[in-house]
Amino acid sequence: MTDEPLIEGEEQPHLLLVDDDATFTRVMARAMSRRGLRVSVAGSAEEGLQMAKDDLPDYAVLDLKMDGDSGLVLLPKLLELDAEMRVVILTGYSSIATAVEAIKRGATNYLCKPADADDVLTALLSEHADLDSLVPENPMSVDRLQWEHIQRVLAEHDGNISATARALGMHRRTLQRKLQKRPVRR
Repeated sequence: MTDEPLIEGEEQPHLLLVDDDATFTRVMARAMSRRGLRVSVAGSAEEGLQMAKDDLPDYAVLDLKMDGDSGLVLLPKLLELDAEMRVVILTGYSSIATAVEAIKRGATNYLCKPADADDVLTALLSEHADLDSLVPENPMSVDRLQWEHIQRVLAEHDGNISATARALGMHRRTLQRKLQKRPVRR
């Protein structure tokens, strides 16, 4: 991971991050800020739409499945505000059907979780989504997704167990037990 801004210019580009996972948004917002973006965070599609109306973003990253409206419902509403906005749909529940639907509705790209800040930035800046690579043939299990997420948050906190446990909202001892287990294969 690099702390050097990847996006440079006179004005900081604005990223709207809409996801109901508070830990994920906190970690991703910090990582994207380090890469030169001004980040706004919303926990629901409704909140995200209001934030976009108040302060139009250049980029948006939307979670596919959230309480209330999904990222697929929010996507066209954001593009009505600015047809040039680059939007990435991010999901832990990848399928070819939702990937195709996201692209049809105007998403710039579609990413499967776990995705790190570099993956998201690359997806936001890429010209075209590669539909063949959007959904893995064998998606990761929930246990593997959890392991990957813990590892990513741990890396974001430079290996600090206490800070990682706080960021994940779990007890430090629980995190230590999870880290002692071997990662599941898929």
